[in-house]
Amino acid sequence: MEEHKRMLVDYFRKNLAKGYNAETLKWALINQGYSKTIIELSLEKAQKEMIELAPEIQEKPHISYEIIDETNKPVTIKKSWWRRIFGK
Repeated sequence: MEEHKRMLVDYFRKNLAKGYNAETLKWALINQGYSKTIIELSLEKAQKEMIELAPEIQEKPHISYEIIDETNKPVTIKKSWWRRIFGK
């Protein structure tokens, strides 16, 4: 019985990786005569295994720029008179 569940877990992992919908796979197996409980347990186990194997997503760093003068002090850029009036 354990070997049978392992085959279903592998089936789910392989087909979910290909992009198939989990509900479609479940109904295909139910129509072939598999038990709903075994299918549900196998699907849960396959999803847990896929989560463990997924790479951790890292956030991209935020890059900021700052203009400094000769004395290493930040320079503030003032808007021109024209831009202050028209807001561009």
